[in-house]
Amino acid sequence: MAPYASDDNTTAGEADEQGSGRRKAARYVVPVTVMGVAAATIGLVPALADSGDPDLPKITAQQLIEKIGKSDVQQLSGTVKISTDLGLPDLGGLESSLMSGAASPDEDGSSADPTAKLTQLASGTHTLRVAADGPDRQKLSLLENAAEYSIVHNGKDVWGYDSKSNEVYHGTAPESPEHEKRQPPATPKDFAEEALKAVDDTTSVTVDGTAQVAGRDAYKLLIKPKRSGSTVGAVTVAVDAKTGMPLKFTLTPAAGGAAVVDAGFTQVSFAKPAASTFDFTPPKGAKVTEEKDVPADVPADVPGKADRAPERAPKSGKDLGKDHDGHEGPDGMKTIGEGWSTIATFDTGGEGMPSGEAGGDLGGFVNSLGDKVTGKFGSGTVFSTRLVNALMTDDGKVYVGMVTKDALVKAANAAN
Repeated sequence: MAPYASDDNTTAGEADEQGSGRRKAARYVVPVTVMGVAAATIGLVPALADSGDPDLPKITAQQLIEKIGKSDVQQLSGTVKISTDLGLPDLGGLESSLMSGAASPDEDGSSADPTAKLTQLASGTHTLRVAADGPDRQKLSLLENAAEYSIVHNGKDVWGYDSKSNEVYHGTAPESPEHEKRQPPATPKDFAEEALKAVDDTTSVTVDGTAQVAGRDAYKLLIKPKRSGSTVGAVTVAVDAKTGMPLKFTLTPAAGGAAVVDAGFTQVSFAKPAASTFDFTPPKGAKVTEEKDVPADVPADVPGKADRAPERAPKSGKDLGKDHDGHEGPDGMKTIGEGWSTIATFDTGGEGMPSGEAGGDLGGFVNSLGDKVTGKFGSGTVFSTRLVNALMTDDGKVYVGMVTKDALVKAANAAN
């Protein structure tokens, strides 16, 4: 996504540096840097919440963003329903055939490891139970058919428990709250934070009436790219009128149809959860896997491992490079464009994806997933979802972003 917005007198680098010093530890507190979205950014459009139900006091978009930024919810419990429809291709029997031919998990593997388990949220519809009591106690439970998976953070301990396999994963939480930013988004607040990072002068932000979410009165913040070429149609965030906490997040694609991401509370309470909520003892007979030292090549988004794992490529466009004009970022990655139309590009140093007869069965499979394209760059394959598209040229260059296929081809042509 695009970088944090900042006021007229603050550069992106300065805003990041200032924000890091003010960032609150609590998982459920929106970073103060969100308040850096200035009047110049959104134009203080006088789109007031003067319609809809319930009837709430009028508020501007800027005031609502500030309300989110000042929100200090540290205690809550509730149920979240999250639906994700990226439009990933149907792999048919490929997955089962790969699994049947794959080697057995290694001795250190655990179905309770949060790293792999939470990737389930990337598709389908899921129900989560969440609870928090400050920065040192949180619990998230993924409810499945006749089973439950839970992550419990209580003080220094982080537990993952898979009731289906009766396996437990135990790790230690780092002292720094920075590791929380590496967790997969799961609540409306998590998704809203990412959307607010993308607010800049290429974005329209207005208040689009009011709503009731989980029995709470809320304002609806509407975020839309101003320019064409992005696959993002609009983002709607329902913001609790009393606490300023995001209660519902909906991202709809520019192409129309069902939401790509729809995450919202169906029940929520801001009362202090019972202390026993965060107690955990491995059940009798459970297989317990203890966290081990992290090798240098293990991603940094593993709960409890971030204090030893290396930093990975940041999410925002400006963080990927020095600016938006193609300057190099980490590992040779560059960015093209700005805002919601930012494209990240890098060179794999390889020969692209195997295709056609030369690629054999794998080449045929790749062809079935992507669309062949040609241009000044030569030829390549575009792999598409409803939100993120990627072009890999036959000489190993990659262009990826929340942009249309035509935008990727245009960027690749311009680079050659």
